[in-house]
Amino acid sequence: MKRAQIAALTLAANACFFAVNAWPQAFVPTRPVELLVHTGVGGGSDVFAKAVIEMAEKEKLLAQPFRVVNKTVGASAEAMAYLAGHKGDDHIIAVFTNTWIATPLTRKDAAHTVADFVPIARLVLEPTIAVVSGKSPYRTLADVVAAAKKDPGKLRQAGGSLTAIESLTGLMIQSATGAKWSFVSTPAVADRIGAVLAGKADLIIPQPQDVNEHLASGALRAVAAVTERRLAVLPAVSTVKEQGIDIPIIANTRGILGAPGMSQAAARYWEDWFARLVKTASWRKYLEENQVEDIFARGAELEPYLKSQTVLMRRMLREAGVKVEG
Repeated sequence: MKRAQIAALTLAANACFFAVNAWPQAFVPTRPVELLVHTGVGGGSDVFAKAVIEMAEKEKLLAQPFRVVNKTVGASAEAMAYLAGHKGDDHIIAVFTNTWIATPLTRKDAAHTVADFVPIARLVLEPTIAVVSGKSPYRTLADVVAAAKKDPGKLRQAGGSLTAIESLTGLMIQSATGAKWSFVSTPAVADRIGAVLAGKADLIIPQPQDVNEHLASGALRAVAAVTERRLAVLPAVSTVKEQGIDIPIIANTRGILGAPGMSQAAARYWEDWFARLVKTASWRKYLEENQVEDIFARGAELEPYLKSQTVLMRRMLREAGVKVEG
């Protein structure tokens, strides 16, 4: 081989070497991963996060152990501050819901919004239903509305924070119908259910999977589906629109965000990780058992979705009579 050819090959090899080594190295977790949620133990996001970990363990997807971190103050404000405080940390990810979008819109001193974080994945859409005690005289949500209009403030709804989906839905129903009832903030889903069963609350607006057993036993009664169409699991339960209650439908979305400044390699890793999770048998079983809809989208698709949801949530809050700051 001629000296010129050898020199050319050497230059080409060196170029390849430097190109490969200039490219960001692949990320793999090297220490335990924090899965952050804004609800307490037993709250919706806490339960979802633990289900994700259980599925990942079963499908052998964990490179490192996961642990759930609960930061519950301020309806996602504390959780957002915690995530923002871990700038550049590739080993913390957070479960977000619509509350992460709504809360900053209602706080004059909001330090963070979902736009501050790295979008990783959108995962599920959860429908809601209106539920009363099985002993309640109300057979439909229209009955509840009529009673609340007749005796304003007497009935009580148990729900999460003011900006949670069930709370906003209740406010929109009242705004659209002229009904008026009181609201009791009850962070844990189990406690809300207990309040209705004990007669301490008249109405809750949970996800179907939260109350399946109580509906089957007759201890609770579904009086409306807060959905566009009747649910396949509750075909006899009419929608709010069928009952003459015209409100925008907000379904609860759950997804994953990363800390500000998370490396591109880590963001790609977590996107791929959740893309693998949603293809597993455990995930399909979770969807079926919990009656939720798979709406998986990864980072690049999630960003415009979050922007559009912020615009929508701002309008919904105003329609529900909540003062919007942002």
